[in-house]
Amino acid sequence: MSITDLMPLIIIAVILIALAILFTFVPVALWISALAAGVKVSIFTLIGMRLRRVVPNRVINPLIKAHKAGLNVKTNQLESHYLAGGNVDRVVNALIAAHRANIELPFERGAAIDLAGRDVLEAVQMSVNPKVIETPFIAGIAMDGIEVKALARITVRANIDRLVGGAGEETIIARVGEGVVSTIGSSESHSKVLENPDSISQNVLSKGLDAGTAFEILSIDIADVDIGKNIGAILQTDQAEADKNIAQAKAEERRAMAVAQEQEMLARVQEMRAKVVEAEADVPLALAEALRTGKMGVMDYMNYQNIDADTDMRDTIGKLSKDNKEDDQN
Repeated sequence: MSITDLMPLIIIAVILIALAILFTFVPVALWISALAAGVKVSIFTLIGMRLRRVVPNRVINPLIKAHKAGLNVKTNQLESHYLAGGNVDRVVNALIAAHRANIELPFERGAAIDLAGRDVLEAVQMSVNPKVIETPFIAGIAMDGIEVKALARITVRANIDRLVGGAGEETIIARVGEGVVSTIGSSESHSKVLENPDSISQNVLSKGLDAGTAFEILSIDIADVDIGKNIGAILQTDQAEADKNIAQAKAEERRAMAVAQEQEMLARVQEMRAKVVEAEADVPLALAEALRTGKMGVMDYMNYQNIDADTDMRDTIGKLSKDNKEDDQN
């Protein structure tokens, strides 16, 4: 078979390859679907999307969906949002949901909410169906010292205008917890809190805790109230224990000072006794010196001995009398 005979087959193969490349690069089927849905998109726009590395069906399919829902959304808006890293399909779904619920949501705001990292579709759904946030048990102490624990349920609705830059659920829970604690703390007794738990929700709700957040608080309901510990009694017990320890420490300090003073007195007495013993030891030497030098005679020395013996006798008699009196008393 000659090359001339193969030329038709070669031409057909080249045409088929060219058509395959064309249909791969140019989404003709997507273009036909858009025209059938009434969305006017030129084939060159689709080719331009390919050149800009935009997946055409990520833009055209949401565009068809928005057109069928009656929204005026441009191709350039969807394409620019896609290039910015946004979720085009989710934004369009949020716009459709907002349109059905008569909620004003321009495309620019929805795209900004999506680029901010929030789920814009969930926000729209939360605007229609409010969300209930349940707090953990929040403990507060009434003026009588009794701990009161309250469980609150917060019904919130998404605020579309404050979704960008607004605080989240954690801020709402923290603010409500602070309000519950302050309300319980301002109550005169825990019994009043138990009698009227609605006063907590009314007081907290009146403070405007949703300011600066992405939500609007519709209601705050106290689901459960429980009694905790008697914190006042515990604090008084701890204070009494601390006072006792302080008193014991001061008493120990005084006892130590008394012992030190006693030891000092004993040391002084021992020192005085030592001086007395030393002085008594010098007496015989002084007497011997006096006798030797003639300052004292023999008769004087004998009189001194008699006086000393009389003194010892009187001391002995006095001691015996004292002992007899003690025995008689016993």
